[in-house]
Amino acid sequence: MDIELQGTILPHFKPEIPPFNKHNYINFSTFRIPSSSFGEGFPTTLARYKSLEVQCNNGQSVKYSAVSTNDNLKLPEFSFNRLQPSDQECDGLLKHHFGRYLAREAFLDEEYWTAAWLRAEAHWESVSYMRHVDVYKRKYAEQEFYALKRRCSGLDGNSLKCFCLVAVKREEKNVRRTVLNSVVGTLDLSIRQFLQGETYPGEKKTSSVVLASQEPFGTHKYAYIANVCVSKFARRQRIASNLLHLATDVATSSGMKQLYVHVNSDNKAAQDLYSKTGFKIVEGASSTVSNDQRLLMLKEL
Repeated sequence: MDIELQGTILPHFKPEIPPFNKHNYINFSTFRIPSSSFGEGFPTTLARYKSLEVQCNNGQSVKYSAVSTNDNLKLPEFSFNRLQPSDQECDGLLKHHFGRYLAREAFLDEEYWTAAWLRAEAHWESVSYMRHVDVYKRKYAEQEFYALKRRCSGLDGNSLKCFCLVAVKREEKNVRRTVLNSVVGTLDLSIRQFLQGETYPGEKKTSSVVLASQEPFGTHKYAYIANVCVSKFARRQRIASNLLHLATDVATSSGMKQLYVHVNSDNKAAQDLYSKTGFKIVEGASSTVSNDQRLLMLKEL
């Protein structure tokens, strides 16, 4: 069954932000948003915005708010009727075929945007009943899109390289889908370097922001998975586990020996998913990012 993501993103792409009143105001400094379905959550800080022009399927242009006035990235023009890339266009990318789907690296701006939207929907899924939630999902997706582009451009702290992996519906004869109707899952895989004093990602005793020595090669580097999510219309089809399979292949081909992921301690489904794909809990490892109790899991490559 094809997923009509287009109806979710457009034409509701620019909802009106409601006027302030005490009944619909949300204080983001105290409001707790649940994390995504499969591990580490996403950043929730709202930044300054500027307008971005988007080309819609009906040929009209829509202007909406885009984040980060400090970004050096050139603002793209999305074409939401852009067709899914053909198999020939994806030559040279690491891929993993499974059933009706294909996992591979994203390379179109429209794929980055759809990945960001899936993450926004996963992030706000448990409070989908909340009034004006689509406004906050849109803002969240915009921010995640630019953050994702920065990460994949090598502009993210101790991350040496970042890949956005997506699961898409496989190409079929006489069937051409748009990107929006093709992408059903996503995750980030980053190649990172330990900071001085770290023995695992996010170790509490770390106080230095200086990278550990790079010698011998690979000793102080590791691979890290984050932002795993699958469209709610495509779950229970082994999409997440096959994305993890591809992430393992990419990490191995990059020379990494360790693959890490954080997961909430109360998310048993995610823990089972990672355990079945070869991850084990790192005892004693905990997060310094938030007050939520998270577990660190490791897969030796």
